Amino acid sequence: DEDEFTGLSNRPTAFPVAADFKLSSVKDLNHMGLQKHETYGGIKYNHGTTTLGFVFKHGVLLAVDSRASMGSYIGSGSVKKVINISKYLLGTMAGGAADCSFWERNLAYQCRVHELREGKRISVAAASKLLGDTVYQYRGKGLSMGTMIAGWDETKGPTLYYIDDEGTRLKGNMFSTGSGSTYAYGVMDQGYRHDMSVEEAVELGKRSIYHATHRDAYSGGIINVFVIREDGWKQMFGADMNELHYGQFAEERARDEAARGAAQEHEQKQQ
Repeated sequence: DEDEFTGLSNRPTAFPVAADFKLSSVKDLNHMGLQKHETYGGIKYNHGTTTLGFVFKHGVLLAVDSRASMGSYIGSGSVKKVINISKYLLGTMAGGAADCSFWERNLAYQCRVHELREGKRISVAAASKLLGDTVYQYRGKGLSMGTMIAGWDETKGPTLYYIDDEGTRLKGNMFSTGSGSTYAYGVMDQGYRHDMSVEEAVELGKRSIYHATHRDAYSGGIINVFVIREDGWKQMFGADMNELHYGQFAEERARDEAARGAAQEHEQKQQ
């Protein structure tokens, strides 16, 4: 009673499927954000997110949203896109959630082994190099990653690196990745200063992610902001973007409209 090729039983199941029931064939792979994979010709989902990081006078700031999507399907609204590597190192998640989560946790293991062998914590540069070398070995094999590694070095202070699935590794003072990154860059470019206070930096990160989630359909959910300083990392903010939209930023918009109305009225009186 078994199929000679599959070894599976040919006996009827408790829930038989109608013989005339057929699944419709998928001809358009671009439907629902599906694309052919460059290497294997299979199916690849479009990913959406917004993550950002920048270096300032008092440390490194990371800010992220929490929406996980596959094309136009929202899989989750509470993904933790900042991954704890050590007390002084954090990584961000953009691209494939499984790829980023697995390889950054693997990086945490490698960093801990280094600490035990060398008797001191690993530098941000060395940690980013480990991750870059690891993903480079899988280049062209289907990984989807656009991550940042941020931390505080004992010698160099706040440091930020960008690593992607091709093995690209860049050091910089400001990065943003994901489908909403262009919106985040616009806000960051306008408000970034190296000599910001911690409170100003948190506000800039929060505002940048908010505007990205507001304009990018693939970003949303909870806005989480972290700051890494000399004594380690700490989460500085975490709230739903709708609370900001209908709360703090709604009040700001109302004040701005009132100020514009008063200015126009003053101009009309002078004329």
